[in-house]
Amino acid sequence: MTGVSARPGIKKPGYSWRVVDIVVAALISIAGGVIFWAWDQMALVATPMSASYPPLSGIIAGGWMIPAILGMLIVRKPGAAIFCETVAATSELFMGSQYGTTVLISGVLQGLGAELIFLAFVYKKFNLPVSLLAGAGAGLFCGLNDSFLPWGWNIAYEPVDKLAYIALCTVSGAVIAGALAWIATRGLAKTGVLSAFASRKAASESVFS
Repeated sequence: MTGVSARPGIKKPGYSWRVVDIVVAALISIAGGVIFWAWDQMALVATPMSASYPPLSGIIAGGWMIPAILGMLIVRKPGAAIFCETVAATSELFMGSQYGTTVLISGVLQGLGAELIFLAFVYKKFNLPVSLLAGAGAGLFCGLNDSFLPWGWNIAYEPVDKLAYIALCTVSGAVIAGALAWIATRGLAKTGVLSAFASRKAASESVFS
């Protein structure tokens, strides 16, 4: 009894946010907002290419999910995926997005899709498979948002086209957001800039375990 009472309020290590976590997550988010804005322009360019079959636009959807995965892989704290994706979407809105305020809803949902995957692994696994799954989760939520919610861009699609779009968004999220964010984290770790984070050893971590 004495040993227990003498150690009140102990927190699980690594779960509470520090100032440096907030600052870096915010920087990732702002950079993500710039990426989002640039990706918006790419979407405009890609529109003619998907004109023959509109669901093909889901192929590039992963670009809008990078901050969620990258932020979590670097900060490794609960809420990082939602935080980074939502703030990035807010930055995109401020810079002028053709999608209007719907980007905020998309940001929250895409961040949630990624967050749930990391939560399923109790925020202890940050390898390539988990990163790919997180990207796929973000992509899945993106596809569902665009296809079924009242403000969705693809609400008028036929059911089979909605399924195709959702599948392409999921794959795009895994490849573009999941894989690229994982590669970027390992690259940053090699430079030493992540020395203040648990991800500082990302470059030497196992790929699959």
